[in-house]
Amino acid sequence: MTDNENDQRFFATCPMGFEQLLAGELASLGIERLRPLKGRVSFEGPLEAALRACLWSRLASRVICVLGRVDATSADALYEGLSQIAWEDHVRVGATIAVDAHGTNAELRNTQFVALRTKDAVVDRLMARRGSRPVVNVAAPDLTISVRVARDHATVGIDLSGEPLFRRGYESSRGSRSPIAPVRPDYAAALLAAGGWYRCLRHDDAACAVAFPGAGTVLVEAAAQALDVAPGLLRARWGFQGWSGADDGAWQRELEAARDRRDTACGRTPSLLACETRAGAEAAARAALRGAGLDVDVTFDSPAACGSALASRAGALAVADLSWIAEDDIASEASALSELRALGRSLADAAPASAASADEKGGAALVALSHSAAADAALGGKPNATLDVMVGRSPATIRAYDTSELEVSAHEATVVDRNGRQVGVPVFLPTSEQFARRLAKVWRQRRKWAQREDVTCFRIYDADLPDYAVSIDLFQESELAGGASARGRWLQIYEYAAPREIDAALARERLLDVLAIAPRVLDVKPEDTFVKVRTRSRGGSQYADEAERGARGQRGREERGARGRDGRGSRGARGGQPALPAGAHLVDEGGLTFEVNFSRRLDCGIFLDHRDARSLVREMMKQTQGSKRFLNLFSYTGTATCYAADGGAKHTTTVDLSRPSLEWAQRNMERNGFANRGRERPHEYVQADVVSWVSEQRHTKNRWDLIFCDVPTFSNSSRMRKGSWDVQRDHAELIIGISRLLTRGGSAIFSCNLRTFRPDTETLAKAGVELEDVTAQTIGEDFSRNAKIHHAYIVRRVR
Repeated sequence: MTDNENDQRFFATCPMGFEQLLAGELASLGIERLRPLKGRVSFEGPLEAALRACLWSRLASRVICVLGRVDATSADALYEGLSQIAWEDHVRVGATIAVDAHGTNAELRNTQFVALRTKDAVVDRLMARRGSRPVVNVAAPDLTISVRVARDHATVGIDLSGEPLFRRGYESSRGSRSPIAPVRPDYAAALLAAGGWYRCLRHDDAACAVAFPGAGTVLVEAAAQALDVAPGLLRARWGFQGWSGADDGAWQRELEAARDRRDTACGRTPSLLACETRAGAEAAARAALRGAGLDVDVTFDSPAACGSALASRAGALAVADLSWIAEDDIASEASALSELRALGRSLADAAPASAASADEKGGAALVALSHSAAADAALGGKPNATLDVMVGRSPATIRAYDTSELEVSAHEATVVDRNGRQVGVPVFLPTSEQFARRLAKVWRQRRKWAQREDVTCFRIYDADLPDYAVSIDLFQESELAGGASARGRWLQIYEYAAPREIDAALARERLLDVLAIAPRVLDVKPEDTFVKVRTRSRGGSQYADEAERGARGQRGREERGARGRDGRGSRGARGGQPALPAGAHLVDEGGLTFEVNFSRRLDCGIFLDHRDARSLVREMMKQTQGSKRFLNLFSYTGTATCYAADGGAKHTTTVDLSRPSLEWAQRNMERNGFANRGRERPHEYVQADVVSWVSEQRHTKNRWDLIFCDVPTFSNSSRMRKGSWDVQRDHAELIIGISRLLTRGGSAIFSCNLRTFRPDTETLAKAGVELEDVTAQTIGEDFSRNAKIHHAYIVRRVR
């Protein structure tokens, strides 16, 4: 029963965690008798109150008018209870219906079944009363019936909203071209509500700075509140429009009142600022504001500048949306935290000045939506309030800070940007300044060497400072992509696993600093920086199964045109190029083009330390006489096979245990003009356990003039016949087997990356096998600092 006979019962649904915020919002709309529940807020009042909630609520998902509560102990009980409701008083003649069912219990375990029984009860009731059946239209019903099962009862009502209220109507204006997924409008509104934006708007100089506005949702919601624009004004269709109980007069009065408020506030000029690093974000944000009909300008600036702009404002709020950062996307996280740290420090430094002018708090508020507590470390303080929410299926928190209580680190690493200016990058640790200087120094040296040698993919840094134990490789997109200015650039950073005695939090802060500094020094976008952890345990990536090792897929670019020859050997014209798989890119090396993929595997598809070894394969192949047959064992993506073919190999055999690697190798060969055509099949790809395959081939007549074998350090793949492979233990047997596959006068290159490797020369000599250590000539300039990156030997059979 309600207090007034004209009052009805309603509830507004919302995402989990929003309940208290929604209750406060509804109270501000003059709605009374509120009761926050799990995932909803119930209230009582006249229909006008519910219509006002539909029009004005930024946090609610739906508003339901409750018709009753029925028995849900069984399907029959649910049907009977629903049949007692006078549906003829609610469903208009000719109106289409749909049922929205939520919740289950021990007897009603499927929401689709609940919806079906509800539909049956409604249709049967109307058939009995009217003699006609309503049409069910799930896609666009005139009336949606809500049924929510909880324990032994079901709450039945009419969905007054129609589409969810967080579909404001301006989202479609962004179109499908925006590269950035927007945060949902109700989550943007929750951020603003948690930060007290409504309190800031009491001041004439209200200002909101948004870090990572993405597609602009937070900016739109902030501007709409400042201009007193009801979020429902853009909607053309409502759920109550097909309901017999609707009061059109009351709705028109609510609309007129909302328009009057909008017109009254049109002279306001809220200050909106934004800092963003993602490409396309600024254009998307401005498009969203235009789509919402909001004539508000946004100033995009640096985090420090945005923070300074809030310093003298009595009504100041900073908002950071970090929910777009994937759990394993540490490169984007590092960049975002660095930006957030700069914003937080600027606000914290200005907090005393704010305190003199703000009557409600000592400093500007800062609120962040994040999947982790990493923002606490970046800002140097704990939030004074947190709200647990779900973003999609992932848990997240809305964290509210008082910037006057933050102790943000003042550490900065000085780097030179692309314009030659010195800029400070906020970092966690003061020692990261030393890393920045070291990286800048080796970058200058490597860049000159790479330009001189025409190398576009190379290593820049490899644990030069022991505390910053990472390697950094730079890759530049192939010439096939077009002009040099348009070619992509990527960083692949490997973190060497820290010893157990190193504090994990300290190691992570060092890594975050590396990821904040490296893209700035090397002029690579944070989103084009990929991070992997390379453990010190024994393990070979060539025998690893294909796995999705990154959440983010990078769009491969279509190859445009054909690249001219550079005089290094001859090969066929490039026609009918293979398609690039998702996330793949093309890079050049030694006049050849290779496919790389930074997001799918631990290794990207090409080992840079073997650049010179591959060149050696090509030169040796050129000097080979006779049949010119080449064998690549543990081939991975077939890069050495491409070099051999470019050196004149007439027949190649590429062997690996991984089928995806062999398919990758075949694409590399075809892309470089070495495809099997028609009946001629000069290039074969064999999926096999290499060790067993070598043993089998010794009993055949198959022989090769040049063999390349780059072995894994260790493998225990279940597909290996002998159970496991250990290079130190098993190399002699394999090398002897390889030597028996050589033609008279043929040779092989044997390579491994076990730093402590020692060849068993005594056993090999007894078998008539001679090794020539050529490690030094296969170590490129960019790997010269670490001469043990791999070992390489030329293998010859002397008897």
